[in-house]
Amino acid sequence: MGVKSDTWIRRMSTEHGMIEPFAPDLVREVDGQRVVSFGTSSYGYDVRCADEFKVFTNAYSNVVDPKNFDTRSYVDIQGDHCIIPPNSFALARTIEHFRIPRDVLVICLGKSTYARCGIIVNVTPLEPEWEGHVTLEFSNTTNLPAKIHAREGVAQMIFFGADEVCETSYRDRGGKYQGQRGVTLPRT
Repeated sequence: MGVKSDTWIRRMSTEHGMIEPFAPDLVREVDGQRVVSFGTSSYGYDVRCADEFKVFTNAYSNVVDPKNFDTRSYVDIQGDHCIIPPNSFALARTIEHFRIPRDVLVICLGKSTYARCGIIVNVTPLEPEWEGHVTLEFSNTTNLPAKIHAREGVAQMIFFGADEVCETSYRDRGGKYQGQRGVTLPRT
């Protein structure tokens, strides 16, 4: 298993629609304004955050139970940014839609710009033949409010190519998050 290069990412995205919309180069400025970079890097792809957020709230003092999740635990926000309360978290999604090849596994890591501010990005692996928008979780580990910027880079996807094709892909299993659109809450 090896890491895929920028050349491979460009080819798979332009010829096979692996990432849409796709930025073939690393973008650091939009309309004359500096942004947290996004697009193709040496061995990965830096994704952008869409302008849809679900911010965790304790207004109802609910127990957070992945098997019986109360949707009132989130407040919906749409806009150019999102403020995450101290020691809390928010969900968002990527602007980019992914179609992962059958012989590839994708791991996501937060960008250093956010990590250096105490904002952690968490995403589970993108399995072979998974497709959809990626749901992003931002944890604010600080005791201050934290700001997430929409339409800018937030995390890097690293693509690993397998030595052989998997026997059973995410699509074959009928994975519960296959084809997700928008910010997707826990499912059982």
